[in-house]
Amino acid sequence: MAESLTYADAGVDIEKADRLVSTIKGIAKQTSRSGVMSEIGGFGGLFSLNTANIERPVLVSSTDGVGTKLKIAFMMNKHDTIGIDLVAMCVNDIAVMGAKPLFFLDYLSMGKLETGIAEDVIRGIGEGCKDANCSLIGGETAEMPGFYKAGEYDLAGFVVGVADNSKIVDGSEIRGGHRLVGIPSSGLHSNGFSLVRKVCFDILKLEVDTYIPELEQPLGEALLEPTKIYSSTIQLLIRDLPIHGLAHITGGGIGENTVRVIPRACSVLIYRGSWVIPPIFKFIQQAGKISDDEMMRTFNNGIGMIAIVPEKDVPDVLQRLKGMHRNACVIGEVVKKELSDKRVKWID
Repeated sequence: MAESLTYADAGVDIEKADRLVSTIKGIAKQTSRSGVMSEIGGFGGLFSLNTANIERPVLVSSTDGVGTKLKIAFMMNKHDTIGIDLVAMCVNDIAVMGAKPLFFLDYLSMGKLETGIAEDVIRGIGEGCKDANCSLIGGETAEMPGFYKAGEYDLAGFVVGVADNSKIVDGSEIRGGHRLVGIPSSGLHSNGFSLVRKVCFDILKLEVDTYIPELEQPLGEALLEPTKIYSSTIQLLIRDLPIHGLAHITGGGIGENTVRVIPRACSVLIYRGSWVIPPIFKFIQQAGKISDDEMMRTFNNGIGMIAIVPEKDVPDVLQRLKGMHRNACVIGEVVKKELSDKRVKWID
């Protein structure tokens, strides 16, 4: 009689997954903050919401992934920073509404569970959570034989935060004359990588370890630079200063993301040349012969977050950001929209 088949015979190793959970518990414990009521490993994560200092609490949530930036991690066999990107893409989206992130959950799916890779990814998530001051309270690690190529995986994240209803940053107070203060990105962040890969690997035929003189580092290292997390920066800004709108600059670029938060009766003027565009963007543009317009709607081009503030408060905002080692600058303004106007205008 043939031996009875097991789940392991089909490619799923439950015992290996159980050992990974023990490692994850240690990582999660390092991110713990007040409110966490459960450990990793239960059917759900428990969090007690303290609303003592919040008059009208509103929960704010977001979910996101890292996109094809994952392909760069696969090519480099480097997985310890991609989790930071995952946290950043989620927490930055709720930060623009004035929300403090509370807790985070992740979903990691692999064809075959490779514990070294999984641990690196989750350590990155832990680092991102510590930076954002939120707790990793749960998640799912799925082993799906035959679904992914060897060494590849998919990754998604989920964050919940809280804001006071009376202090939500919703753009309703934005008026003509407000200024756009651009806060620098740390590089490409996690958008536009399908175009990046086409330029670098299909057109230029480069390798991830190719040293790029204008970048002063190997290509892969420049591409994997983690996404900046802005949660703490924004909380310190909105605590004392009139920040009437915030835009996280992701897919769609500066123009399309900024108009998402301004009133329909307004347009934005963006000053070309008002900030320094980092070398990675210039390298990609020149190599791919990409137009300025395409660059601006695909990439952040060096601006990861935009704060929209009254003109009179700009000096205070810039000074506060400088004190936080964020070398921000004014990159545009809000104007009243005329009937024939576009909502975004680029001016020299």
